[in-house]
Amino acid sequence: MMQLATHGRAAAPVPAGMVILGSLRPGYDRVLTAPALEFVAQLARRFEGSRSALLARRREVQARIDAGWRPTFPPETAAVRAGDWQVAAIPADLRDRRVEITGPVDRKMVINALNSGANVFMADFEDSSTPTWDNLIQGQINLQDAVRRTITFNDAATGRDYRLNQRIATLIVRPRGWHLPEAHVRLDGAPLSGALFDFGLYVFHNAKVLLDRGTGPYFYLPKLENHLEARLWNEIFLHAQDALGLPQGTIKATVLIETILAAFEMDEILYELRDHIAGLNCGRWDYIFSFIKKFRADPACVLPDRDQIGMTRHFLRCYSLHLIKTCHRRGAHAMGGMAAQIPIRGDAAANGAAMARVRADKEREVGAGHDGTWVAHPGLVPLAKEVFDQGMPEPNQVHRKRQDVAVTAADLLQVPDGTISEGGVRRNLNIGVQYLEAWLRGTGCVPIYHLMEDAATAEISRAQLWQWVRHGARISGGTVIDAGLVRRLLHEELAKVRDLVGAERYAAGAFTAAAALLLDLVLQPDFIEFLTLPAYARVTSVAGG
Repeated sequence: MMQLATHGRAAAPVPAGMVILGSLRPGYDRVLTAPALEFVAQLARRFEGSRSALLARRREVQARIDAGWRPTFPPETAAVRAGDWQVAAIPADLRDRRVEITGPVDRKMVINALNSGANVFMADFEDSSTPTWDNLIQGQINLQDAVRRTITFNDAATGRDYRLNQRIATLIVRPRGWHLPEAHVRLDGAPLSGALFDFGLYVFHNAKVLLDRGTGPYFYLPKLENHLEARLWNEIFLHAQDALGLPQGTIKATVLIETILAAFEMDEILYELRDHIAGLNCGRWDYIFSFIKKFRADPACVLPDRDQIGMTRHFLRCYSLHLIKTCHRRGAHAMGGMAAQIPIRGDAAANGAAMARVRADKEREVGAGHDGTWVAHPGLVPLAKEVFDQGMPEPNQVHRKRQDVAVTAADLLQVPDGTISEGGVRRNLNIGVQYLEAWLRGTGCVPIYHLMEDAATAEISRAQLWQWVRHGARISGGTVIDAGLVRRLLHEELAKVRDLVGAERYAAGAFTAAAALLLDLVLQPDFIEFLTLPAYARVTSVAGG
């Protein structure tokens, strides 16, 4: 039974038991329709219990790791790893994914990314988007318009009009992870799952239109930690397809292997989603964050400066190769990781050096056997495409089985050596403050020092700081990294940020709040699982958030 919700700032027809707390602005009724909300409520009531149980299981596993247990390839799923099975056929428009561009779901970004020349655009409700109510609902509107090819944008600052080209990238959507709630919508007294909210609205409004256009509802699934979490997504896909009258197998997903635990269950994740999976992706930045987070209690797992942890380090190289071998054995695509660099205007030498690093990274990926790669900026699409065109003239490299690769648990768990510098501590503080300040203002993807920072890279910065303080790590030369040092260096880095952005911008921004949040995250005795959880609480406490 439908009812009219008048709670908070919304007035919209919603299912019984649902309350919408976000504002119902003009046009939002295109997304928040009664049938769409009923579908989302149905998803939540059917699957919320499983989601909650899986999150509780994460906490139990973390307690075991804190007590000294180390992950390995699960013996109870050995038959899956040994079995001779393949994933279902890959749709035609996902067979060549050599360059994928990622970014938030704001209107201009959606148009530019689809027009960028990349094969795929991953529209992101997760790490590169602050989940304010307006960002979420406007993002859904933007994707509706993009799917229907009606999306346009007029930039008032430049007078330039934006519209889609005749040929555009294939669209994939990334909903939020299992851990994030949707605080603006409550059902039966509890917040909705952000993942179910994002997925449900998008698939409800767009799946049939996408099929009519010769494509389909495609998704990237973030931050899974095991095959049981993949099984839940598969059950959701089966239910959604049945409820919406879609042929089973219509929905296709690519899973980001961006947690250390998931690296031990790649076969199992593919198996659980075998009728709906297109591939796996090396989510390198979240993977490094996960390594720090999961082994946070072990002083032997302290990592060096962030810029010393590249994909040529043994544990990351083995993770990449293992992903390629696993995917290709099963007929799935093995996607490479993100190039976070952005073009540097006005400094040819610095730009040349940055592009050389991107080229070397992409040459490593295509040479290893990856079927495609990620970039964060349209300016990198031609470079990445050139490298993959030269190294992979065919649509993909699934035929390269990499039987020469034999990765062990010890390979995936090898801690990289290196040093910690004062500069590394300062960079983590500086980047952490700048990113969190933007996130609190509603922007989840920010260029900082010629790199595109999102929540994953910011997580590395704050997790390293917490780890160094927790274990009394020393800067090369002997200085112990403790709370006093962090406070002093943070104060100095804030002054640098003020000089960088200017007094007016600093005063108008959220830098003080960002610094306070960062300091709290770093000095907490217990590690906070995701910085976006306390940050989200602050955003949603602001009117209109």
